[in-house]
Amino acid sequence: MDTTRPDPRGRAWLAVAAMALASTALWGNSGIAKADAWPSRPIQLLIPYPPGGSADLLARPVAAKLQERLGQPVVLDYRPGAGGTIASQMAARAKPDGYTLIMVLAAHAINASLYPKLPYDTRKDFAPVSLVANLPMILAGSPSLSANTVPELIAQAKASPGKLTFGSAGNGNTGHLAGEFFDSVTGIKMTHVPYKGSAQVVTAMLSGEIQLTFDSISTTLPHVRSGKLRALAVTGSKRAAVAPEVPTLAEAGVPGISITGWYAMLAPAGAPPLVVDRLSREISSVLKEPDLKATLAASGYEPVGSTPEVLRTHIDAEITRWGKVVKDSGAQIQ
Repeated sequence: MDTTRPDPRGRAWLAVAAMALASTALWGNSGIAKADAWPSRPIQLLIPYPPGGSADLLARPVAAKLQERLGQPVVLDYRPGAGGTIASQMAARAKPDGYTLIMVLAAHAINASLYPKLPYDTRKDFAPVSLVANLPMILAGSPSLSANTVPELIAQAKASPGKLTFGSAGNGNTGHLAGEFFDSVTGIKMTHVPYKGSAQVVTAMLSGEIQLTFDSISTTLPHVRSGKLRALAVTGSKRAAVAPEVPTLAEAGVPGISITGWYAMLAPAGAPPLVVDRLSREISSVLKEPDLKATLAASGYEPVGSTPEVLRTHIDAEITRWGKVVKDSGAQIQ
């Protein structure tokens, strides 16, 4: 055999080996795409509420920053309705390839106990990516509300049970449960009116259609500043940095209630771990950029950023916490 001449079979084997090495470099031994090969096309970010609400006001600047980092468009896809469960169901059923994400609110954890039957499993059907931000909530009154303080509000509600109405951005929304919790703690009874989003709640407030709302400070405070709405209290354990003049509920005479809205990014369960990890790092990184921090702070958001593990623990704790609130309040959505 002439060993000086190349063996065609050897060349073929080398070609196959080269292709295998290239595939391994891209996909790894597990067959899951590596983060540096992702993304190669636009990313869909589901938003559970309509434009103009607190999720939208947060998602827009964060998505813009992520686009710069990832080199691909991050397209906001608004899927409001059913307390955020429509968008969550879409995310749970999406292909777990890193190209579908969802921005969830605290309602994501509340819905686990508020709805008797959900078309997804809140814990099992999602891959936590990162906490994004916290946002104080505010108890605000409309022009049709005669009460100027929380004690006056409670006295008015006790005198006319069920007459006062409070609006929220949908059944299961944090504002809905905040109102139910407020009723339970103070011994009053108000009537809940659900809307599709915060923008619709504000419109109803300004027209006097409803008297009260427990809503995010980002959507409500501008109208308080203009004098069209009246701030009675914030629902957190401390005063909001963006509105230090507004007392907490505890300072207003109602201790025992501490509610702060939170926002997080999730992917469908089974999303590539390396992609989830990269997303988590990119989100945490952009939230530290001074210009984005300033933009979010102006609307009351407190940027967070976290590992997937921290977010998973947070959601588990919130499901347990809100489960007790739902049970004690008796609230349920059929």
